Amino acid sequence: MAPYLETVKSFADVPVTDAGVDTLAFLEAAEGLVGIFDLLGSTAFSVVQNDIKGNIAKVRARYDAARNLSGTLEKLVENEKMEKKRTATEGLLWLLRGLSFTCKALQNSQANKTEELAGAFAKSYEGTLKRFHNFVVKGIFAVAMKACPYRADFYKKLAADPSGGPPASQEKLDEELNKWLAALDAIVARVEAFYEKGSYGKGF
Repeated sequence: MAPYLETVKSFADVPVTDAGVDTLAFLEAAEGLVGIFDLLGSTAFSVVQNDIKGNIAKVRARYDAARNLSGTLEKLVENEKMEKKRTATEGLLWLLRGLSFTCKALQNSQANKTEELAGAFAKSYEGTLKRFHNFVVKGIFAVAMKACPYRADFYKKLAADPSGGPPASQEKLDEELNKWLAALDAIVARVEAFYEKGSYGKGF
């Protein structure tokens, strides 16, 4: 596995059963994704990174407060629906949006090996987050896209071993990254469909 991806929980290892997506494992994997923005190395992405971190914290707070009712993401949302403030439900919805944006951008990058990251992220933004953002936030994201590092530099960081060992091969990196992204994509699609079916995102 690629050194960076080796240090974080893979979405491919998040248990998904008939009862739903395991909350704790999902949050752990989402925290690993946050580190991808450190590898992108641009402070312009801090708004995305901080948003994802803040929404992880909202979902984790609900889990910690009602563990027996929050074993899966679906149970957590279902059991919060009777409450006046559905902080975790809203937080999870925005977390899914942020994860989808990142996932689609990296999938675009994997599918088109000649495209620079700025293009891959811009396409993803158009299809995921843009419709939820106002004029000011759209401007912030436009700056972030232009500040993407060169593709070669990003993939070099993703393959590098922080402890100084040999980097992962491109083949191994592609294999692990594709597996990680496919699992994330499937989880996001599953939980978004759950929100849609139960109208849990209404008002958010």
